[in-house]
Amino acid sequence: MVNANLMSGNLDNSFSALMVSGGGESGQAQNGGLGTILSGWKDLPMELLLRIISVAGDDRMVVVASGVCTGWRDALGWGVTSLSFSWCQDHMNDLVISLAHKFPKLQVLSLRQIKPQLEDSAVEAVANYCHDLRELDLSRSFRLTDRSLYALAHGCLHLTRLNISGSSNFSDAALVYLTSQCRNLKCLNLCGCVRAASDRALQAIARNCDQLQSLNLDESVVALANGCPHLRSLGLYYCQNITDRAMYSLAANSRVRGKGMSWDAGRSSRSKDDKDGLASLNISQCTALTPPAVQAVCDSFPALHTCPERHSLIISGCLSLTSVHCACALHPHRAGRAILSNHAY
Repeated sequence: MVNANLMSGNLDNSFSALMVSGGGESGQAQNGGLGTILSGWKDLPMELLLRIISVAGDDRMVVVASGVCTGWRDALGWGVTSLSFSWCQDHMNDLVISLAHKFPKLQVLSLRQIKPQLEDSAVEAVANYCHDLRELDLSRSFRLTDRSLYALAHGCLHLTRLNISGSSNFSDAALVYLTSQCRNLKCLNLCGCVRAASDRALQAIARNCDQLQSLNLDESVVALANGCPHLRSLGLYYCQNITDRAMYSLAANSRVRGKGMSWDAGRSSRSKDDKDGLASLNISQCTALTPPAVQAVCDSFPALHTCPERHSLIISGCLSLTSVHCACALHPHRAGRAILSNHAY
């Protein structure tokens, strides 16, 4: 919360010696034998004020203290580097707008919401005054639009961590522009950003953010499963945050699920289904996945194969998934017959 470099490191004596009697202009605090007199709370030394706020560990106290007097406001404005407004259940937008100019040295800011409150005007205020911002959490900001991303791209060029998960209104064009300006990004959370997490945006991220260490797209896979029934090929190579939920979503939304596919049912029905649904899936190095989830995907899409002849479900680097098999891997003689049939004409 408070920049430790501003602390003198020798404030324990001040805590023990400071005695406050009364408040306001008439109140005085006298430091035992040192004879130092303070005229009320507003005359606390900056170092001591920051120490008190730091020990309290409550960001609501920072907000209240910033309004006591100009001295406190200035002290907190230069000393506070981390703030969270996640405790704010109502009127977060107005609060952020009214306070952004008081904290120009903020480096970490959390605006995570339980219910939608934040609007573009608040993010624009942050971008206008908090130019040293490094980490920003805007998760679950359902009301934000591209205006917010453009504002951050202009005012917060030093961002290294950005969480915009659940912000489904952002476009890929705005995200592309943001990454072209904020090139120091190391962690980017795009869960639920269905419109923003496009191929175009991901290519821009790869091109612009060479320091990127973490990219979270779990929810995007779920969205693809729900919204792209004609998807034929999906590459998730080395997406180690992909979880079983993504796999089960793919399986549940298979356009061929529930058809009771069987080799004994005849090759004609399988041949028809092979032309529909996911035909290629690369989950190499997706080490968080478990065999039951991947097997569910394999069972739901007849065109996915683990057999050497038609290897379209790629699971290299996932030792835990070696038990996953397609139907033809369980019936190799029928698989061979199917391959000959496919090449007959």
